[in-house]
Amino acid sequence: MKKFLAMALAAVMVLALAACGSKNDTADDTGDAQDAQGGETQKLIVGFDAEFPPFGFIAADGTYDGFDLAMAKELCARLGWEYEAVAIDWNSKDAELSSGTINCIWNGFTYTGRENDYTFSDPYVDNSIVMVVKADSGITSLADFKASLKEVVELGDYNMGFMDLAQGTVDAVAADLGVAQYQIANNDGDYVILDEPLSTEQYAIGFLKGNTELRDAVNDELLKMAEDGTMLEIAQKYVDQGLVLDSLCLINK
Repeated sequence: MKKFLAMALAAVMVLALAACGSKNDTADDTGDAQDAQGGETQKLIVGFDAEFPPFGFIAADGTYDGFDLAMAKELCARLGWEYEAVAIDWNSKDAELSSGTINCIWNGFTYTGRENDYTFSDPYVDNSIVMVVKADSGITSLADFKASLKEVVELGDYNMGFMDLAQGTVDAVAADLGVAQYQIANNDGDYVILDEPLSTEQYAIGFLKGNTELRDAVNDELLKMAEDGTMLEIAQKYVDQGLVLDSLCLINK
C-alpha cells in the first residue's frame, strides 16, 4: 500500500498499482477531551493520507473523513483522549513519526512485510490488491497480462490512474480493494474487478518502534470496539465509499 504504480502493457495497456498518494494542504481535524483525573490528557495524533478513501479522504465540506479516522476519533472519545488528524506527505511518514509530529499512522497502513519496522496494533482489515479493467476490455484474468506486459510507469495518485483508465490511456488499474470499489462507484463507466487478486495483506495501526505503551492502550480499546459492535457500526457508514465489511478481520474471526 501507499504507492501508486502503473504498468504499460502491449499496445496502450497500462496497469496501475496503488495504495496512497498524499497531500497535506488541508487544515488538520482535532477533537478535545479532558482527563477525568485532571492530569495531562493523552493525545492521539493520527498521520494519514487524505487521498485514500474509504480509509482517509477530504469530504465534500472540506473536513477530513474516512473509516480509519472515524475509528480513531471514537476511540479517543471512549478513552477521554484528545484527537488530532494530520494529513501527511506519505513519503515523509517515518520522519513525521520520529519527530513526534504524529504518534501513529492509522490509514489503511499495510502491516504485512513491515512487521519489524514499526510497533503495530493487531491487524484489523484483510486487504487485497485487485485489478480494475473496463468491462469491454477483453481482459478476464491476470494471465491475460503476462504475454503483453511492456513497461512499468509510476503515477501520482489514484484519481490520475482512473482518469487514464476512463480515457483509454491505460487499460488496467491495480489498487487496494476498498479504493477500487470507491473509484468504480464514483466514476462514470462500466468497470469490473478481476476475480484473482494481485496480492493480499493486512492493515494495522503503526506506532514508532518501541512505543508499546501507546500501542497497548490503543490496541486494547480497538479490540473492545470490535467486540462490542462499534467497529461494525462505524464501518457500515462507509460501505457506500467502498469499505468491504467482510474484510474486517477482527470481527470476522
